[in-house]
Amino acid sequence: MLDTMNNMMKINILSRDIVDAVFQVHKNLGPGLFESVYEEILALELDSRGLSYTRQQLIPIRYKDQVVIEHAFKADIIVEDAVVIELKSVEQLLPVHYKQLQTYLRLTDKRLGLLINFNEVLIKHGIHRVVNNL
Repeated sequence: MLDTMNNMMKINILSRDIVDAVFQVHKNLGPGLFESVYEEILALELDSRGLSYTRQQLIPIRYKDQVVIEHAFKADIIVEDAVVIELKSVEQLLPVHYKQLQTYLRLTDKRLGLLINFNEVLIKHGIHRVVNNL
């Protein structure tokens, strides 16, 4: 149990660093750009913080321990092999956006995801935590 608590503390600290990086990107670029632009610049911000990440990581679908579809989905960014980030630049987040991230978390067996909508005047309204089995 202690190991699980330590792991969650590390993930929460990592989450704080990611959110700070998101704030910096939004502060410098503002809302209204394409999602791909925010992904590119957020990657630069994560680099500057020494965080490892993968972009557009393929997520397979498994059924009964067999890979059925190798390239079923792509996660926008996975940081430190622990936090899945799904980026949006939309007028309004919809329930399907949350479900998409929940599916990615379940398929990758990750515990925390951040759904980020950069198309907000105040970015704090565009950051949403999504958890898996916590």
